[in-house]
Amino acid sequence: MIILGIDPGYAIVGYGAIRAEWGRFAPVGHGAIFTQAEESFNRRLEIIYDGMEEMLHKCRPDALAIEKLYFQNNQKTAIGVAEARGVILLAAQKAGVPVYEYTPLQVKVAVTGYGQAHKPQVMEMTRRLLKLAEVPKPDDTADALAVAICHAHAAGSQMRQNLLQGRL
Repeated sequence: MIILGIDPGYAIVGYGAIRAEWGRFAPVGHGAIFTQAEESFNRRLEIIYDGMEEMLHKCRPDALAIEKLYFQNNQKTAIGVAEARGVILLAAQKAGVPVYEYTPLQVKVAVTGYGQAHKPQVMEMTRRLLKLAEVPKPDDTADALAVAICHAHAAGSQMRQNLLQGRL
């Protein structure tokens, strides 16, 4: 199963695709879609949409896992991130890719086993689980890979059912 994880934003959208098979994970590709502050917001959304279309076409994921919005500190950016998230969800819908959403707490527990883990701990465990030489940069990319790993854990029982029924 190929899972495309997304860390939504409007300046940087982190993405990370993994292959999950038999409880093991392998990176397929990762990176980020960048938009420039001097661009109009509508143009930034277009760049994000076009980048997502390209990633969905390139990776051909079986699922898209995206972090749910959670704004504790900077609520000013919440609407912009929500709009960016909307174009990401639209791209997935148009590509026929099912979307699964996870809270930051769910991602931390899935990757580290501890819901109060700090960001560097999550990033290091993501690196280890994927056997990467270093933590991917920017941080949004590592976060996206962690979201993909979270979905792999959550979808494990469904994957086993599909295997038993000959659908994989």
